[in-house]
Amino acid sequence: MILSEDYLQGLLDKALAELRPGDEWAVVLEGSIAEGFGNPSSDIDFLLIGRDENDLPTMPSLLFVDGRRVEVRTRTVRQIAEQFAELQAGAKRVARIPEDLLNRCQRLLNSFPLRGHALVDEIKGLLPAEQLRRTAADWWEHYARQSHRQAMALVCLGESEEAVDWARAGLVQVVKAWAAGQGETYLEPKWLSMQLDRVNRPEVRERYWSLESSARDLPAADYVAACVALAEDLGISGIQWRPDRLTVERRAGVTTWQTGERVQVIRGRRDVFALGPQAGQVWRSLVLGRPLPQVLAGAEATGVGAAGSLLADFLRLGLVRLAWKGGGTVTPALPLCAPPGPITPPPSTAQPLLTVRGAAVTAVDSIDLVPLPAERFAAAAMALVWSNVLVENAREDLAGALQRGQWRVAELTARRALQAALRGLFSAYGVNPLPADSDLIRRLTLLPSSTRQIRDLATRLDQLTIDTPEHGSAVLAELEAFVDLVRGITGADAFPDSFDSADGWRATLEIGYDWLRLGAHVGADLPIQEARDLIASSGAQPHLSAQSPPVGPTTGVPMTLRQSNPEHGQNS
Repeated sequence: MILSEDYLQGLLDKALAELRPGDEWAVVLEGSIAEGFGNPSSDIDFLLIGRDENDLPTMPSLLFVDGRRVEVRTRTVRQIAEQFAELQAGAKRVARIPEDLLNRCQRLLNSFPLRGHALVDEIKGLLPAEQLRRTAADWWEHYARQSHRQAMALVCLGESEEAVDWARAGLVQVVKAWAAGQGETYLEPKWLSMQLDRVNRPEVRERYWSLESSARDLPAADYVAACVALAEDLGISGIQWRPDRLTVERRAGVTTWQTGERVQVIRGRRDVFALGPQAGQVWRSLVLGRPLPQVLAGAEATGVGAAGSLLADFLRLGLVRLAWKGGGTVTPALPLCAPPGPITPPPSTAQPLLTVRGAAVTAVDSIDLVPLPAERFAAAAMALVWSNVLVENAREDLAGALQRGQWRVAELTARRALQAALRGLFSAYGVNPLPADSDLIRRLTLLPSSTRQIRDLATRLDQLTIDTPEHGSAVLAELEAFVDLVRGITGADAFPDSFDSADGWRATLEIGYDWLRLGAHVGADLPIQEARDLIASSGAQPHLSAQSPPVGPTTGVPMTLRQSNPEHGQNS
């Protein structure tokens, strides 16, 4: 060690003097210094072991003694025994061993005893060193396999820089696995160079450093292949240059919903991703259960130039998953760095958030995270559609009232149309639940300043009266212009004339059915009770004969990616 035992004992005395008096402790030094590594900046890590019946805190106390940073942790014999037993139980499923558990067990087993040597020996005897060595090697091998498979996939998808980075990570993991098999089990990779020096296998050490230093000098495919070759030569199983063994699979909890031309993908019934036109094309091309090269060829056949990058993004976001034939899901991770799992991007800045045709997107190839949970997104979209139905109903009623000279009825109906249009505007910006009708105009201040013109027009319309045919015609004209303006913003400019004809009503049902299905899936409140009947009837009106035209040939059904594996069922 770089520090003498006498110095450590003196440091321990001073550290213990700062702690609350307690039972007699067995004490060990853990960490890099105990392993024979370390430098003047390294922490001094003391572990105090007692025979208490109650659990001791896992959080360390941080002290500063004689200019050194000292961490003091405590454990009971029972706590340590439970940790060792948990590690031994997970030895056959190393992927499930938490990093912290393996790290704590390794540090204790390789610690340097300072006090209570008999108790320390008793505790270390609970976990054979050879078992720790094999478990640590298997643990690193697992991560090495995942990293190299990820690197192979990224090479196929044209993501060269990221592929090289994953190959470099896998290279470290391969060598750490090999070194652990030689007895160098300390987890922290920063001391790998010293571990390789101690193992004293120059051919392995030199080959590792050669690959590490040439990461940016070789083509990505060649570099990944060279890293894979080293893994095979060091006896790491399950790592071969076989991109055809990578398959693209369905991710549990991911569903696809198409409204108009917009494709929306919902992850875990919570996160909503809106796909731009090109991203939607690539998504619709996916046939799951097939080898990655075949899936990529199908995506490239769409004519979208960045098909590989988009497919890579689908994988990063956890919308589909990568698997290795016979080896399960590929779950790359960097131990001691960040947890594995899909990433979540910053929320989309598109305004308004949604239209009748679907969620807004920022670019043709974007995969935008809608800044609303799925339930509120669906509720807002259904409210947007329903508000337009109410606008159509109010316009029809207003025309009838004006025709009959029913001025008071016309005034109330015009106000109802105004309020319905404003509900649609709020919904397009993601406001849900909505303000009360009487408060809609005042709450327009919640919306971006770009809607100021609408606020001014709404205030004026709300104050108009109708007591003559001329007033009625003027209000109708202003209201029509206002509705057109709002619909232009909310993507409802082509909303059908719901109550003019059977075709208009059928088109309205088609739009509503798309959103109602999505809303029911995520558990959103439906705008009216009758909407449940529309869902139950698959979009058809409940009392019409079987010969009546159904709601659209493809609308209203959650879009599903094709699955080539018959075990998963047709179009699952």
